[in-house]
Amino acid sequence: MSPAPRAAAVLAAIAVLTALTAPAVGALAAVVLAGAVVADALAVRRTPAVRREAPQHLARGVPAPLRIDAERSAGGRVRLRQPAAPALGLDPTEGDGRLEAQLIPRRRGRHLLGAVALRSEGPLGLGRWRHEAVGEQELTVYPDIPAARRLALAVRQGRFRAPGRLTRGPLGLGTDFESVREYEPDDDIRQVNWRATERMGHPMSNQYRVEQDREVLLLVDTGRLMASPLGDRTRLDAAVDAAVAVALVADVLGDRAGTLAFGSEVRRQLPPRRGGGHAVIGALLDLEPLAQESDYERAFRSVEGAKRSLVMIFTDLLEESAARPLAAAVPVLSRRHAVTVASVRDPDLDEVLATAPDDALGVGAQAVALDVLAARTRVGHMLRRAGAQVVEAPAGSLAAACVGAYLRAKARGRA
Repeated sequence: MSPAPRAAAVLAAIAVLTALTAPAVGALAAVVLAGAVVADALAVRRTPAVRREAPQHLARGVPAPLRIDAERSAGGRVRLRQPAAPALGLDPTEGDGRLEAQLIPRRRGRHLLGAVALRSEGPLGLGRWRHEAVGEQELTVYPDIPAARRLALAVRQGRFRAPGRLTRGPLGLGTDFESVREYEPDDDIRQVNWRATERMGHPMSNQYRVEQDREVLLLVDTGRLMASPLGDRTRLDAAVDAAVAVALVADVLGDRAGTLAFGSEVRRQLPPRRGGGHAVIGALLDLEPLAQESDYERAFRSVEGAKRSLVMIFTDLLEESAARPLAAAVPVLSRRHAVTVASVRDPDLDEVLATAPDDALGVGAQAVALDVLAARTRVGHMLRRAGAQVVEAPAGSLAAACVGAYLRAKARGRA
């Protein structure tokens, strides 16, 4: 129980009245005020009923509506506040009687939405009563599944266009011959069946079927380098979003998808399975980067003897010294599997290089950025010599770039 600001204003008026009249009048007025404050607060001492509507499942970075309603008691006002955890952004956080806000999940995993704090104000506006907070709720924040599903749908409908590349048929050429049909303008020249064209008198194309029952292994590095921030996400967040997109596309194409998350040791391992996209999401849901060096060789040994697969490794190539163990370990996989290494481009480096320097500090920053990019280029060459393909893209388009690499690998029969 506490006085409201209106009670303080009335008390100030009583002080002025006391100065103009007898002290007894002021004392009597103060006693009356104190009684009114107590009576006003007691009138709203009952805890209001609270109803909160919040989605239990959210996707990282995708806003969701939050609504909280509190009943008014005894004609007073109810002020409510929803505390937001660091992993869950909220705007606004307070409201009178009702709160309609946007909940913005910032981190994957399971998080507690804090209890609602209530403060009732009496009908006279003189007294307040603070109530115990009520209504903790656990929310599950998934990777950016809506974006991954859009990519999977684009692949299913033949609308997928990898960044910087033209589409060539709905799902790539494939390697299994299916039939001969009339040539279509979007067909790859390699599909033309010249003998059938000569026999029929007009262009004919071979129709290929994209192979199914292939295996896709998604290896996600959770070491210290993956904790680097990229705006509203970390490198690990971008890697998980891309891995989930590839897994859902594998479901569309009838392939088996599995995953392995590792740092200094294997943290999660899910063998490839048909329709494995949702299992991959569950396995990677609450992974957080650890302050440790990643042991690539130990992780690769765990999947070395698996059925021939496309192995996609999500890691960071920023530090040349940290990437040397990766390049040394890649041959463990490339002898048997098709290997792709996916990494996020650093937007800060691109911004530094795109900005014309206007002082010595800017020139120095560009020189450092060029050195870092040169080191990344050397790392890419090291990995290619070791037998891996390299995919680099900004965080927002890494998922699309990885899906494009997956489809190209299938088209070449490497996955």
